[in-house]
Amino acid sequence: MPEPKRICPWWIGYLLLSPLRRWRQNPHAILEPHVAEGMTVLEPGPGMGFFTLELARLVGPTGRVVAVDVQPKMLSALRRRAGRVGLAERVETRQAAAETMGLDDLAGAVDFALAFAVVHELPDAGHFFEEVHAALRPGGRLLLAEPRGHVKEHAFAETLAAAGRAGFVEQARPQIGKSHTALLVREEPHSDRGQAHPPG
Repeated sequence: MPEPKRICPWWIGYLLLSPLRRWRQNPHAILEPHVAEGMTVLEPGPGMGFFTLELARLVGPTGRVVAVDVQPKMLSALRRRAGRVGLAERVETRQAAAETMGLDDLAGAVDFALAFAVVHELPDAGHFFEEVHAALRPGGRLLLAEPRGHVKEHAFAETLAAAGRAGFVEQARPQIGKSHTALLVREEPHSDRGQAHPPG
């Protein structure tokens, strides 16, 4: 993925694993409606795996989770945590380059993507959405969540507009604590291109 504008220090990853976080952002409750066994899931910016391990449980032994991050220490910690709970074979970690997530081999193969508190850190949201759009199969979905404490309503509206230009259509606004959210769908081929709706 493109180099973040305000990259989160790797050690913050430990704080983001706090059990207290589950009171407002329970990974199973957030992900279970969208992820099924056998899926291929993409998670840009996984940190140390607050959501990744639950994704790996939900995709089961026949699915896989591709976790992409710019920070090797985050990915190393994620691999250790996945190994400790017997999920390492379901999680593939990739270190992103500054200009791309390197997803060409996944073109049209991803069923679901999760972008949680990551897009506001990127210098080019449009390029990010284009890469995720290309990786998703037609009809594949992206769950987007941005922290209300860092992202204002107008900035989230601009993020959704960038997603719309990349070919995503907004389907729903799931309720997630302290977050702006949108469930976005990759358009089917040859359909009329829609625009993400502004918050309202």
